Amino acid sequence: MTAYFFEFLGTAVLILLGNGIVANAVLKSTKGHDAGWISITIGWGVAVFVAVFVSAEGSGAHLNPAVTIGFAVAGKFAWGLVPGYIISQFLGAMLGTTLVWLSYKKHYDQTEDQDAIIASFANFPAIRNSFWNFITEMIATCAFVLAIFYIAGGSISNEPISLGSLDALPVALLVLGIGISLGGPTGYAINPARDLGPRIMHALLPIKNKGHSHWYYAWIPVLGPIAGAVLAALIFMVAPL
Repeated sequence: MTAYFFEFLGTAVLILLGNGIVANAVLKSTKGHDAGWISITIGWGVAVFVAVFVSAEGSGAHLNPAVTIGFAVAGKFAWGLVPGYIISQFLGAMLGTTLVWLSYKKHYDQTEDQDAIIASFANFPAIRNSFWNFITEMIATCAFVLAIFYIAGGSISNEPISLGSLDALPVALLVLGIGISLGGPTGYAINPARDLGPRIMHALLPIKNKGHSHWYYAWIPVLGPIAGAVLAALIFMVAPL
């Protein structure tokens, strides 16, 4: 239960700070309005650093169902813990994005741009094409999870991977790099909980002018990252350090 709690807490912190920077950059009349893509990617990198630092000792700081599944496929995490981790991650993401909404409530009320509102919750593509959007998320997540294997794991032994506090900075820089380099087509979800949890809250919360939750797209930030993580695990199993 301790591990589940820290996955919940860490994911909540991740989404609070990550979606918080997006809300600051895109919502009307904020101090950070129009801060731009570089600000958003840096903010997400900092969000990952803080979230990993908070939860690493308690749960290993997966904070992402794709990471959890990838670790399990590679034999680095017990399959019996996977459902509890994933549930904790989704609940944490839902709480984190709700806290963003509460923090920016008056700015949501003033924002009429529906795309800006959904952007502060979940992802949608710059160019809508399901196949290529899926490929983008798969490639970005594969790069992300494969790098984590070599940063935090290294060997093919059955010893679990833990993103200890000393690995928080490398993982944060990894997320920053992926955002700057591969984030343009889809907004780099690379995390099913990061997208679907907040998307559910976008649908449920009483947000003025919120428009649609883009459910047509919701499967891509879920299945694309999972496919990428499994691919990364298979590559790592073939070529461990």
